[in-house]
Amino acid sequence: MLVSINNRLLHGTALLAVSLAFGVTLGVAQGQAQDSAPTPDIAVTVPMPPDAALSADVQAPAADTAAPAAAQTEADAKPATEPPSDPTVIVELPPEAPLNLDSHPLDSHPTATIATPAPAAAEAQPAPQPSQVQQAETPPAAPASEQTADQSGNQSALRDRIRQALAAAVEAEPARTTKAQTQRREREAVAAFYATRDNAPLWSDGKALTKAGTALVARLDRAGEDGLVLGDFRSVPSIGNDEQAAITELALTNAAITYALQARGARIDPRTIGLITAKPEIPDVATILAALADAGDSVGDRLAAFNPPQPGYRALREKLAELRREHPAIANQRIGPGPVLRVGMKDQRVPLLRARLGVDAESETDPMLYDVRVASAVADFNRANGLPAVNTLTARTIAKLSGGEPLRLEAELLSNMERWRWMPRDMGETRIEVNIPDYRVNVMRGSELIHSARVVVGKPQTPTPVFSDRMQHLIVNPYWNVPTSIIQKEMMPAYAKDPSYFQRRGYEVAKTRNGQLVVRQPPGERNALGHIKFMFPNEHAVYLHDTPSRGLFANARRAYSHGCVRVDQPFRLAEVVLGKENGWSEQKVRSMVGGGERLVKLPETIPIHIEYFTAFVDDEGKVQLREDIYGYSRKVQTALGL
Repeated sequence: MLVSINNRLLHGTALLAVSLAFGVTLGVAQGQAQDSAPTPDIAVTVPMPPDAALSADVQAPAADTAAPAAAQTEADAKPATEPPSDPTVIVELPPEAPLNLDSHPLDSHPTATIATPAPAAAEAQPAPQPSQVQQAETPPAAPASEQTADQSGNQSALRDRIRQALAAAVEAEPARTTKAQTQRREREAVAAFYATRDNAPLWSDGKALTKAGTALVARLDRAGEDGLVLGDFRSVPSIGNDEQAAITELALTNAAITYALQARGARIDPRTIGLITAKPEIPDVATILAALADAGDSVGDRLAAFNPPQPGYRALREKLAELRREHPAIANQRIGPGPVLRVGMKDQRVPLLRARLGVDAESETDPMLYDVRVASAVADFNRANGLPAVNTLTARTIAKLSGGEPLRLEAELLSNMERWRWMPRDMGETRIEVNIPDYRVNVMRGSELIHSARVVVGKPQTPTPVFSDRMQHLIVNPYWNVPTSIIQKEMMPAYAKDPSYFQRRGYEVAKTRNGQLVVRQPPGERNALGHIKFMFPNEHAVYLHDTPSRGLFANARRAYSHGCVRVDQPFRLAEVVLGKENGWSEQKVRSMVGGGERLVKLPETIPIHIEYFTAFVDDEGKVQLREDIYGYSRKVQTALGL
């Protein structure tokens, strides 16, 4: 069975060649949900490593020399060719041969499901049906010495299979491009990690999944709860022999790496979305595998921890789960284009149309039939949504149905969850957050909001950048050093029409040695920065500041600046960041207005995050939606295939 997966990860192809070595492409797929229920953790006895020897006190006991004579006579009377009555048989393993991929196509394996251990109380369970997950059979118990020898042999063979597969993956194809070189380095990291373990498996004992493997599968099955898309990682053979165990081992490792990379934000480069220099903290493959290997039975929780820890992310995640419970996935799928449907016609879109409109098919009805009941529901839908109340399915009706509110909201939640992955994991106990679409600045201390005010942000043509930094100081009575872009695009055309432009507006003009024009506005009531600015030196040369244009704060839509953030109540913000407990009251800061520039350092630098969230959950547990003023949500949704 071949799994065709569209890999959209920037760094999620670490085991692509590993999977190619088994004749299957594994990676990240777009548009597939993970809805399987988690598998319970089951205790499994893990065999000892092959290099471990049993101490003398646990060796198999010698034969009982005091056995009754009758029993001995009976044994002697049996034919020499009759097999012993002991049910345990030691099977000599054949010499290892290189992995012949051509003779073991994946399609030839019997069951396309990852085997998970059976519940402990197996005798109390009903007999498994053919559709259930295939379980590895447990052989009769053998003496300890025989078990150890058998397990050591099996582990050695499995390790050899894993080593061969990883070696083949590293050499699968020449690394001619930068991307291919990166992928090869990642494959080499996987091979190097396994080499440190002598290629011992992480997730199985060669016969079935271990408890750690079961916990990993349970977490991978729930990847969709975090909006992650892993593809059909279960489409590998059941563990029936060493080759199948190796395939399963590397498929699960590949899926775990993919999960971790996606959870940390590797699917999208933020710079491709807009003026965003927020940098996701992407771990390398070796770090991922080391963290998971050390987790043991808690590997599912360790893997889930790669998702953002912030309360804002978790709140959106809960709302996504709530939305999906209320609106089953089939009712939210897009209805594809096609001919206009009239009563009596048949079309493959009709079952989805029934689900969307809540029309159950009668037992004798062809589910593909566009019958009177469906047509009446379409007419009602058209009437309720301002369309002509006709009972035919037109392109306008399809467009309205495919843009249904539940579907739009799910895409909005997912795109905002993705942007949370770009934020620093530690945002600071005391921090400043500016949410551009919400037009607000919030100062937080832990989960407590200690100050909030309106802001004016950049226009769509001159957007406020999205990034994180640390506020270091503020300046009272600031000069405004006019950016070169504003001089060239706005001031020079005005100067060409009016040579007194700079003088009338009070600007100071000079030229550098290379002839570049420098313009600055001195402190005062007319200064574009107002009386105070808050500095966190950054590559974008943006900051928070006061403004003389205070009337703009009354507008609901406040995107008017050239990129900096204009702050309402700036002196109150100064008191908060300087600390009233440090003697900096709002009145004291105001008293500094007038005269030349005065720089005041913050007692401690404060993390500041310029964010872009169009969906968030408020204190009352309600989802708040904001205008996508820069189009970033739409671009993220497109990149995610939503």
